[in-house]
Amino acid sequence: MTGAPAPLAISLGDPAGIGPEITVKAYQALRAEGPPFLVVGDHDLLTTQARGGLTARRVSTPEEAAAVFREALPVLDRPLRVPVIAGQASPTHAETVLGWIETAVALTLTGACSAVVTCPIAKATLYRAGFPFPGHTELIADLARDGDAAVPVMMLASPMLKVTLATIHLPLSDAPAALTQAGVYHTLKVTADALRDDFGVLAPRLAVAGLNPHAGEDGELGHEEIEIVNPAAARLRAEGYDVTDALSADTLFHEEARARYDAVVCMYHDQALIPLKTLDFWGGVNVTLGLPLVRTSPDHGTGFAIAGRGLARPNSLIAAIRMAAEIAGRRAGSA
Repeated sequence: MTGAPAPLAISLGDPAGIGPEITVKAYQALRAEGPPFLVVGDHDLLTTQARGGLTARRVSTPEEAAAVFREALPVLDRPLRVPVIAGQASPTHAETVLGWIETAVALTLTGACSAVVTCPIAKATLYRAGFPFPGHTELIADLARDGDAAVPVMMLASPMLKVTLATIHLPLSDAPAALTQAGVYHTLKVTADALRDDFGVLAPRLAVAGLNPHAGEDGELGHEEIEIVNPAAARLRAEGYDVTDALSADTLFHEEARARYDAVVCMYHDQALIPLKTLDFWGGVNVTLGLPLVRTSPDHGTGFAIAGRGLARPNSLIAAIRMAAEIAGRRAGSA
């Protein structure tokens, strides 16, 4: 591979949230030495955030964005149809917001951009506009799969901890029924392969969190570990992977325990996100595994309560941009 890497594509997220603010702040932090990116969003909205002499510049192509990145924030301008009121989400923005995501994904699938970084969306607002997916991850999987039925895996990653989820955006009461041997096996294998291929871990070690307290206490507190989780882990071990059987989740996340594995596969949403966000709230990154493109996102929401007030911290977006560039670089190097 020759030449400079393609820029990242950042979709701006909900325009009434903190996405525009943290995007400008991330650019200010990264413009001198960080990986180049372009923003798919509303140029004028970003200009209102660009204080202190910083300029946003309309571009037509990713190549143009890479060329101007050190001088100005490159924007592939897709204007909003309705004015934005900071902190007030509106379904009238839904079509444009989804178009930003679709454009960023399309540019990455063609190779014009090297990865997608998504600012937070307000799913409840999108649902009111007819959004048919549980969340960002499922939408991007649908856009990227091109007929392939592969199921994406959601990872939350920071220097302190990496976790993946066997079930994602479900009511807690539905999670046990959603667990299957095939699904847990898929999550385990995708996680291990991503640790090796995307994060450079030569011999990945996986820990597995049980669904039930004390990993079911040999069936006394539930049978999911015996009937679903452990058989899936055993199948992966038979293929040469280093993976535990189900372990009690309440002892998996302290410092000494974290030294024994490279990632934990968790059974439901909060089992994974609570320890990650407790340990490293501002450094966490949402990474979508198992897709033909690299996608990362800040590990926080739209921040409507502080939108437009200049208070939003860009740390997680900066981490997401850096991680996307690193993963894209590893994939390009192994191609």
